Amino acid sequence: MTPVPLLSRVANSVYWASRYIERAENVARYIDVNLQLMLDGAGTDEQWKPLVDTSGDAAAFRDRYGKASREKVIRFLTVDPENPNSILSCLRAARENSRTVRDTISSEMWEQANKLHLMIQEELTRNRAETAPFELFYDLRMGCHLFEGITDGTMSHNEAYRFARLGRLIERADKTTRILDVKYFLLLPRLEDVGSSKDDVQWAAVLKSVSGFEMYRKRFGRIKPSRIAEFLLLDRDFPRSVRFCLSRADRALHAITGSPEGSGNTPAERRLGQLRAEFDYASVDEIIANGLHEFLDSIQSKLNDIDDAVFDTFFASRPLD
Repeated sequence: MTPVPLLSRVANSVYWASRYIERAENVARYIDVNLQLMLDGAGTDEQWKPLVDTSGDAAAFRDRYGKASREKVIRFLTVDPENPNSILSCLRAARENSRTVRDTISSEMWEQANKLHLMIQEELTRNRAETAPFELFYDLRMGCHLFEGITDGTMSHNEAYRFARLGRLIERADKTTRILDVKYFLLLPRLEDVGSSKDDVQWAAVLKSVSGFEMYRKRFGRIKPSRIAEFLLLDRDFPRSVRFCLSRADRALHAITGSPEGSGNTPAERRLGQLRAEFDYASVDEIIANGLHEFLDSIQSKLNDIDDAVFDTFFASRPLD
């Protein structure tokens, strides 16, 4: 029996539901790393502003909140309904996109998307971000992990699934670069901290924010900034490294189009293939010599270009907000 072609609207909603869940999880991750640094005594009050800077919403935050503080930044990134990248907005959008394709996804996926939305809605009254922040962000991360696991375990690995996987991996690659960029911006404010115990705590916190501390130690042992950059950007096997995400995203994209890997029959395939090749032949020493922040900024722009190409190639409408 010939499979029914996937509707553009359905592909769009599945792609963005997965991206929004991944985005919510990663926002929770880089709030949590800041909280951990404050708990370890390695952080400062000034370190909250970079979280807003790296999210790309600095102007909106400044207009509405003024000077950054822990309470303001956590509210903006967690439950602010006017911030389109807050956890609340992401989970609301993920639920709405999931609702429109309930006949395509599994019932368990819909239930979990709904549970996540209800969890963050409840936060508006319970205010766990202030009273129990570690518990809140742990619950959010685990809930998003559960959605991913349910997707892999209950959804047919067909074209719709591949769009969900493509969206998740592109989002994850972007957020890994941003988490690394947070460290670059302000977590190391003074030159004398380089190589100190404070520096080690901060870099360890970056690894923990991507659940990569143990895997890094198994591979490289000692904490070393250049090795951490190499691990998060270029590692072939760690599932949150940018290189790993691009490789699997490229595989998912070619499974959607039906063209062999390495070919570039669509703009999306060509842009993703070019970026994947850049990582396949990159050297961490060259990246650092030319400027880590500049490299990360360039990768984020190229990931945005890939997303635009995916839209132009496959989708007929923008995601539901």
